[in-house]
Amino acid sequence: MPDCPCGSGSALDACCGPLLSGERVAGSPEELMRSRYTAFAVGDADHLLRTWHPRTRPARLALDPELTWLSLQVVATDGDTVEFIARYRGPTGRGFQREVSRFAQRAGRWFYVDGTAS
Repeated sequence: MPDCPCGSGSALDACCGPLLSGERVAGSPEELMRSRYTAFAVGDADHLLRTWHPRTRPARLALDPELTWLSLQVVATDGDTVEFIARYRGPTGRGFQREVSRFAQRAGRWFYVDGTAS
C-alpha cells in the first residue's frame, strides 16, 4: 500500500483514502485539510469541490497537471483554522504555498471556506 501523500505516515487506504472515496467524512478541520492536500496530489478535483463550502465553491476546478505535490507540513491548528506549508515542483522548479485555511461545519460536516496565503 502506498503511503498517504498527506505525510501522516499511514497508508493511503487507512488515512485520506476513505475521505476521498466518500466512505467517511473528516472529523476535524486538520483531517479535512490533509485530505484536500491529498486530493491535489492525486488529482481528485471531485473531492475538492465536494468539500468546499457552497458559499465559496467555484463552479469548476481545473487542477494543474504540471504540478507535482511533494510534501505537506501542518504548522498550526486553532479551532476552525489550519496553517500549512505545501511544497510542489512545477515547470519552473520547486515552490511552496503557505496558507491559513478557514473551515466551517455545516450539517455535521467540515467544509473548506477560504484561505489566506502568506
